[in-house]
Amino acid sequence: MSNVLVVGGAGYIGSHACKALHKAGYTPVVYDNLVYGHEDAVKWGPFEKGDLLDAARLDEVLTRYKPICVMHFAAFAYVGESVTDPSKYYGNNITGSLSLLDAMRRNGVDTIVFSSTCATYGEVDTLPIIETLPQNPVSPYGYSKLVVENALRDYGHAYGLKWVAMRYFNAAGLDPDGDLGERHDPETHAIPLALLAAMRQTEFNVFGTDYDTPDGTAIRDYIHVCDLADAHVRAIAYLQNGGESTAFNLATGRGTSVKEILSAVEKAVGSPVPVKYAPRRAGDAPILYATGEKARALLGWVPEYTDIDLIVKTAADWFRRHHN
Repeated sequence: MSNVLVVGGAGYIGSHACKALHKAGYTPVVYDNLVYGHEDAVKWGPFEKGDLLDAARLDEVLTRYKPICVMHFAAFAYVGESVTDPSKYYGNNITGSLSLLDAMRRNGVDTIVFSSTCATYGEVDTLPIIETLPQNPVSPYGYSKLVVENALRDYGHAYGLKWVAMRYFNAAGLDPDGDLGERHDPETHAIPLALLAAMRQTEFNVFGTDYDTPDGTAIRDYIHVCDLADAHVRAIAYLQNGGESTAFNLATGRGTSVKEILSAVEKAVGSPVPVKYAPRRAGDAPILYATGEKARALLGWVPEYTDIDLIVKTAADWFRRHHN
């Protein structure tokens, strides 16, 4: 079996990618500092604790496992926090990523699949979002990811690095087998917050009901975490087979409103979601969704979970078992 180094593989998306790698015949080697990850989510290969800024530790792990590819999920990802503490985001997301890329160079690893974000686009005037739109991030988090994308491109030109950057939208849902969960602290994702509100009968905040959308609430593109994982695995074969380095949107091409999320949660849980309506948050766009056609064409990637009721159900099943 070929080894794949999964940096940040103890986190929400990274752990799902590890399961998909194992299923595809790879051995995922998880490298994680456990600041936000969970060691009990490492189930399909070795675990190596370490930090991106620890060059000697990276060299040790890369030398031992000789991976054919690196998957890089390790990043701080709270947009609001990135505004109040940009140093944390530049230090980890940018400096840490450059440390990883340089360790790969030293150890002869020339292929990487990078977890980027739709936040690199910033505020857009064109929908659906396509990969050729200008990237003008409005937060340090989005900017940190764009800097790494640019570094990948430059390392490709200068050193022959083969890379894919995955710009994904609202990751949602959970492994339908129940092997993996979603445990963020603090939790900021809409679906887990709504599920917990329904189960505990606590208030869920809806920010803005006067958007120019069919029901007045904001619309986003929710993509199942297993579909994200599948695309990352496909990217390895794409690069190994000579595919050109590039970026892909990972999205369903359809939007779901906050009220539609709440309806799906109520169906899954069988309880109403207590709602507190609040004013719009600054910077929140009314509608964001993207086309995933490029990934379909070049990776052969077709999202399996496109129905919001099914996406929410996969999350609800786990939350019911693990939360009172």
